[in-house]
Amino acid sequence: MNGKKRIIFHVDMDHFFTAVEERQRPEFKGNPVIVGADPKEGKGRGVVSTCNYEARKFGVESGMPISRAWKLCPEAVYLPVNYELYKKVSREIMGILRKYADKFEQWGIDEAFLDVTSRVNGCEEAEVLAHQIKMEILEKEGLTCSVGIGPNKLVAKIASDFQKPDGLTVVKEEDVEKFLAPLRVRKLLWVGRKTEQKLKRIGINTIGDLANYDPTVLTENFGVMGTQLCLLAHGIDRSEVEERGEVKSISRDITFEEDTDDFEFVLKTLDRLSEEVHKDVSKQNFCFKTVTVKVRYENFETHTHGKTLPFVTDRLQDLQKTVKELVQDYLRLNRKIRLVGVRVSNFVSAEKQKRLI
Repeated sequence: MNGKKRIIFHVDMDHFFTAVEERQRPEFKGNPVIVGADPKEGKGRGVVSTCNYEARKFGVESGMPISRAWKLCPEAVYLPVNYELYKKVSREIMGILRKYADKFEQWGIDEAFLDVTSRVNGCEEAEVLAHQIKMEILEKEGLTCSVGIGPNKLVAKIASDFQKPDGLTVVKEEDVEKFLAPLRVRKLLWVGRKTEQKLKRIGINTIGDLANYDPTVLTENFGVMGTQLCLLAHGIDRSEVEERGEVKSISRDITFEEDTDDFEFVLKTLDRLSEEVHKDVSKQNFCFKTVTVKVRYENFETHTHGKTLPFVTDRLQDLQKTVKELVQDYLRLNRKIRLVGVRVSNFVSAEKQKRLI
């Protein structure tokens, strides 16, 4: 690259699932639309996968329990998740994006990073290229996207979310810290709810607060992650845009706020973790054959127990049933539990596997 400054795009499709549904059925446009579990008139289980901006005006958000969404917006159009359709559209969009990039990295079903460093000279040309990409996606797929342009993946990702929907935000290298400073610290990659709460307890609410905080104290509070947080707050990210390798497993775990022997609560938590894992498996269009649970007791003693099924499946009920079977032995010991986790592996592409009915 001869020392040329990096220019990275992050392209994020706008409310992708619902946008695809509205494209298929234009009569939905202008109405709140929610894609996810069956609400069953407020008694449904599961979560919201995606909602459009009309639904968001009522307070509905992705990941929200579907029963809560129903209470907030019972008049919405509720649709089941149609992953086969979304995967098909995603492949078309990723094909468009890939041809514009020196390096390409797909993130999930509706996002991608593009390294366009050798294709443009400076941010003005980058902006022109981004408009070209947005126009091609709109013309060929009838969908809008938001694009963030920055000197690295971190800044580009945050920028793409800055003017949604149908946005385009350019952040020059010299403007990175000024751009980041007023934003909520939760906007940083890898800062989740618990980390945000810990940061707030020491007076850090914005990325600017974090950037100005004593790095030594951050390291004392967060260990190695404290150093990483400091770098992120200054907009420093040296990670490359690169094709992701083959996914070997998908997992979720959670550490309880307090150690618990409320095993009904543990089982409900495992059900929820299974739903989250299943959502990711569906996004990747996988079937799985092996299920593993992890249990950590209050003394940090940790156990895992796996089972390889006699069939491949992509069904949530198969995952939840197997998880409950696997965890029973640990619950019988009547010991307080600190952490539980769910993992699936041994994948087969769902496109190559006939669906089990």
